[in-house]
Amino acid sequence: VSTTVLISLCCASSAFGLHGRASSALKKTGLLSSAPKPMVQPLDLRGNRISETALLNSEAAELPRGGEAAKSGGIDGGLIAYFALWYLGNYYYNISNKLALNAAGGKTGFPMTISSLQLGIGCIYGIFLWLAPDAREKPKVTTADIIKMLPVSFCFMGAHCASVFAMGMGAVSFAQIVKASEPAFAAVLSQFVYGKKVSTAKWLCLPIVIGGVVLASVKELDFAWSALISACIANMFAAVRGNENKKLMESEGIKDRIGSIGNQFAITSILGFLLSLPVLLIQEGSRLGEFVQMAKTTPALWVNLVSSAFFFYGYNELATMTLKKTGAVTQSVANTAKRVIVIVGVAVVLGESLSPIKLIGCSIGIGGVLLYSVIDSLVKPKKA
Repeated sequence: VSTTVLISLCCASSAFGLHGRASSALKKTGLLSSAPKPMVQPLDLRGNRISETALLNSEAAELPRGGEAAKSGGIDGGLIAYFALWYLGNYYYNISNKLALNAAGGKTGFPMTISSLQLGIGCIYGIFLWLAPDAREKPKVTTADIIKMLPVSFCFMGAHCASVFAMGMGAVSFAQIVKASEPAFAAVLSQFVYGKKVSTAKWLCLPIVIGGVVLASVKELDFAWSALISACIANMFAAVRGNENKKLMESEGIKDRIGSIGNQFAITSILGFLLSLPVLLIQEGSRLGEFVQMAKTTPALWVNLVSSAFFFYGYNELATMTLKKTGAVTQSVANTAKRVIVIVGVAVVLGESLSPIKLIGCSIGIGGVLLYSVIDSLVKPKKA
C-alpha cells in the first residue's frame, strides 16, 4: 500500500508540477479553493462589508518591498516536497529494480528485457499525460527535431540499460559507487571530444573520486568485473548524453516546440524504448517465451517490474524539475546526499555488504564528486 501511495505521489508531482494547469482547473470547478471563506466577514468603519479583493490589495500594500513574503525568506514547501519525493523515488526504484532482477533469475536472468520494459511502461504514462485533459500540453516537435533527439535518446537508453545490467551482476551499492565517478568520464569527453576545457582544479579532484571507487572495490564481497564494466559503460553513455543534450538545447526554437521538461523526458523515453527493442531481440529475444512464463508464475517479478518503471520515470522528472529550481551548489549537495541515501539505505534493506573499507572508499569517492562540482566556485578569484 505504501509503495502504491508513493508511486501516485511521484506521478502526480511529475505530471502537474508545483503550480500546474490541473490545480487551476480544479479551482475553477470549485473542487480546490485557494482559501476557505471566513465565518466572520470583515467590515469597514461604516459597517459595510469589505470585499476579498479589497482586503487582499490592502494586505499586499503592507508587504515589505521586494516581492511576496515567500520570496523574502519564507520556506518553499513545494521544493522541499520535490526533494523528498525525488529521494524516495530513487531509493525505491533501486530496491524494486533489484528485486525484479532477482525474481527474473539474477545474474543469468533478463536485465535487458527488464530495462527495456521499464522504459516502455514509462512511455505509456508519458503518453497518458498528453491525452488526459489539463495534465500536460502536447509538444509541437517536427520530424527534424525528432532526428536531432535520437543521439540523446540512444545515450539515455544505453545508460539506463547498462545501469540495470550492473545492478543485476552485483550489489546495488557497488554499482552506485562506480556510477558516482561519472564526472571523470564527463571531464575526459568534454576536454578531448567536445573541445570544452575543464579547469585544472577539477582535474585534480578526479584522482580522489577514482581512488575512492578503487578503495570501495577492494573488499567488495559481491564484486564482479561485469558489474564494474557495465557501470563504467553507463557512465560513458550518461556523460555523452549530457554533452549531446546541451547541443540539442542550443538548436533554434526547439525548446519552444518541446514545451516543457516533462515533454522532453517523455519524448526521450519513447525514442529510448524504441531504440532498445533491437538490442533486446538480439540479446534475449530467443528467451522471451521463458520470461513471459516466469512473469505469469512469479508475482514478485511483474509487481516489482511495474513499480520500478513508475519510480524510474517519476524520480527522473522530479530530479530535473527540482534541480532547475536550485543553484549549482545546491544541486551538487543534493546529488551527493541522494547517492549517500541510496547506497546506505539500499544496502541495509537488501542485506548487502557495508564493510569499513567500502564505507571509507564510498565517502572519499562521493566527497570527491562534491568537491569536483563546487571547486571552480571555491577557487574563483574574488572581484575587486
